[in-house]
Amino acid sequence: MENIETQPKRNIPRDLFLHLLAIVTLYWSAISFVTLLWQHINYYFPDNLSYFYYSGFTSLIRFSVSSLIIIFPIFIAVSWFLNRIYLKESEVRESKIRKWLIYLTLFIAALVIIGDMVSVINALLGGEIKVRFILKALSILLTAGLIFGYYLDDVRKSIPTKSAKYFAWVTSALALIVVISSFFIVGTPNTARLIQFDEQKISDLSDIQGQIVNYWQKKEVLPNSLSDLNDQIMGYKVPVDSQSDAAYEYSVKNATTLTFELCATFNKKSLDNIKQPYSTSAYNQNWQHEAGRVCFERTIDKQLYPPYSKIK
Repeated sequence: MENIETQPKRNIPRDLFLHLLAIVTLYWSAISFVTLLWQHINYYFPDNLSYFYYSGFTSLIRFSVSSLIIIFPIFIAVSWFLNRIYLKESEVRESKIRKWLIYLTLFIAALVIIGDMVSVINALLGGEIKVRFILKALSILLTAGLIFGYYLDDVRKSIPTKSAKYFAWVTSALALIVVISSFFIVGTPNTARLIQFDEQKISDLSDIQGQIVNYWQKKEVLPNSLSDLNDQIMGYKVPVDSQSDAAYEYSVKNATTLTFELCATFNKKSLDNIKQPYSTSAYNQNWQHEAGRVCFERTIDKQLYPPYSKIK
């Protein structure tokens, strides 16, 4: 009885917390890493049939980078702390909590690898294999394979081995490389803000363009100035440049052909393979632009947008 009372008690809540934290941060880091790799592939290997929105594209990169910067170091620190505990309390390493979580991880990693290979074969048989698809498949295979290989080796051993250090160094190097390279795509926080200003300008111009078409359909004439579009009853007010608070430029090029021009000053050149967030507009046209002052010339098609008085 005395021997039993002098034995140290197992800290089950601590073990559960640390092991769950390690596994959750591992999953989160792995998903963020793969997401970053996929966005790199989308950027460097664009597909003309796969347009994506800049705001959604960059938000995924920013969130994934933020996750890796915060979550991945937590995973490394918790894993290191657990290995210190394993050396002092061998029974913790052999606990059912750890075994269940590791085998769950192996199961998920195995399913991901199998699913990845099935997708590759399916795409191959369908004739859809392209460089971007192969790279995305390899990114999943690399991540899942690295996790599967490490934990399969680790679960078989009774004490921590040097492979834990190698795993930490390799994964840290990969995460650091992909995080740093992400800044070459999204730029600095200041660059992201300037691009957001450009997005807002294009959204405003698209809105103004729609109002000009609506004005023509109602009155069968182009507005003389943008102030003609203001409507107190409907509550519409022509937007201004949110960056400079200046009014957008508008001019009638040809009243007979219904040709007009909208101009704005942009901070950056738009990306050719990225759609803007207003592409669902009925009046959407090409809004690609260079940096600096850019004008967009538009001509209203009377057949596509006839006056309301002639619509039966």
